Amino acid sequence: MLVFIDDSGDPGFNFEKGSTEIFVISCIVFEDELEAEKAGVSIKELRRVLKFPDDVEFKFNKSSRKTREAFLNSINKFDFKIRSLVINKKLIKSDKLKNDKNSFYSYAIKMLLQNSGGSILNAKVRIDGSGDRIFRRSFTTYLRKQLNTKQRKIMKNCKLVDSKNNGLIQMVDMIAGSIKRSYDESKTDSQIYKKIVKKHIEDEWKFR
Repeated sequence: MLVFIDDSGDPGFNFEKGSTEIFVISCIVFEDELEAEKAGVSIKELRRVLKFPDDVEFKFNKSSRKTREAFLNSINKFDFKIRSLVINKKLIKSDKLKNDKNSFYSYAIKMLLQNSGGSILNAKVRIDGSGDRIFRRSFTTYLRKQLNTKQRKIMKNCKLVDSKNNGLIQMVDMIAGSIKRSYDESKTDSQIYKKIVKKHIEDEWKFR
């Protein structure tokens, strides 16, 4: 099982200075590595179709409506599941989570993987990497300790990967962006993108 994770929104709590109220963390789950490879190849092929240079990274916030729709339609034929955690940050009470972006981010990923109803087990987890090396090491250690017990192993291994070189991280970026956009009624395209991939959505859990 392969799981790719990315977020949309920002982990900050300074709402007066532009921090987003809604933070979405999403994962795509492939039961089959070959299916994941096929999806990755399809993303490379789409780049050629759109006449983008090979090093262009698909990112929801930097893409046009046309590119977003083309991307989501191109990956829609593959077999994968989408699980998302939607957090209204104004409901967060913990001072530690409010004041430490790394803690908030780690907590969100733990909650996403922990509350899968048993559908994520013994998974190879790949996360969009950021931050310094110490945070990376402590972050993966934290996840392993939080998620794996003698009775149940959610995570086989965890790697932080560079989204520039990983089409499937770009795929989950586009999906997390689509989920978050669906909560922004001020945008005319708020309901378009999620509708395209709706059949893949296994869970969209609103944090309370």
